[in-house]
Amino acid sequence: MAKLQQQHSNTAGWAPPSVQKRWLLTLLIMLSVSTLIAFFIKSAFDSCDPPHPHNFDVAASNKPAKVFSNSIKTAPSPLSFMKSKLVLLVSHELSLSGGPLLLMELAFLLRSVGTEVFWITIQKPSETDEVVYSLEQKMLVRGVQVLSAKGQEAIDTAFKADLVVLNTAVAGKWLDAVLKENVPRVLPKVLWWIHEMRGHYFKLDYVKHLPLVGGAMIDSHVTAEYWKNRTQERLRIKMPETYVVHLGNSKELMEVAEDSVAKRVLREHIRESLGVRDEDILFAIINSVSRGKGQDLFLRSFYESLQIIQVKKLKVPSMHAVIVGSDMSAQTKFETELRNYVMQKNIQDRVHFINKTLTVAPYLAAIDVLVQNSQVVS
Repeated sequence: MAKLQQQHSNTAGWAPPSVQKRWLLTLLIMLSVSTLIAFFIKSAFDSCDPPHPHNFDVAASNKPAKVFSNSIKTAPSPLSFMKSKLVLLVSHELSLSGGPLLLMELAFLLRSVGTEVFWITIQKPSETDEVVYSLEQKMLVRGVQVLSAKGQEAIDTAFKADLVVLNTAVAGKWLDAVLKENVPRVLPKVLWWIHEMRGHYFKLDYVKHLPLVGGAMIDSHVTAEYWKNRTQERLRIKMPETYVVHLGNSKELMEVAEDSVAKRVLREHIRESLGVRDEDILFAIINSVSRGKGQDLFLRSFYESLQIIQVKKLKVPSMHAVIVGSDMSAQTKFETELRNYVMQKNIQDRVHFINKTLTVAPYLAAIDVLVQNSQVVS
């Protein structure tokens, strides 16, 4: 244990493989204590979203802010054993989508216990991007050092790091592209955090180094089993030691969920901004809008429900649907298809698109039914 508390030196990260595996296991156990999803509640105070008429900043409203602040209590961090360690986080992109936001919150949790944290984004827009700039500034303010994905500084940091976290399957491309012949030197201290479950991610170019990393972290047993079978059957490679860490709700979020005053204030505000009455039924899906996330099925089911109500002349409250995770600035073909579908079915007065946002708590308070998508397993 004394070794684990030592500050890293220029030779940090060169512990024997057995010690490195114990590190990974200890880290994963600590992460499993409901820490990874703290951003759901923190986002209610600290949004870095670009301005949008439907984005609600809870911190800008005195009443909700007071309610939240009274219910949050600080507790000792289960990640305190990472104090004075050096961690390199490698993300395939920096955006308001699940993977990067989870990794960014992990960066903040590590910083809060005194870990030296470096961040690398593999794919960046060629032109200045407002979201990327805003998120990088947020990290810099919190003490996370942002590096270029290429160059000697990235290589040196990978060598010195006590832990390297690759976020998502596609982040594996960074290893060969940047580290080249030095890849074997870094693999034993790599923790590969895998979120994907769709078939097109099972490419040898992405995951050929997977068997040799220190460990893999996956969000569910179903996904872990899927990766184990697919990598063996399709790629003829073996998964490394794999840890399932469920993403749970934080204690703070649960406390807010039980606060009737906060929920009522947020519910009224969001519904008023959407033109939804209190007696109406509001469905929502909260995901980055993209194929495989289920927004098309969500809209189709919503429209078919409206048709059934009309044909059978059922007496039910008026229904609305909200899709949180829109990004028309990207002009994706998929989102255009979704919006065209809404227009064709003439339900634009019942369907509401909301920009990607870190401030999800108000929408969770405002809706009646949250629809959670399930990734394809075949």
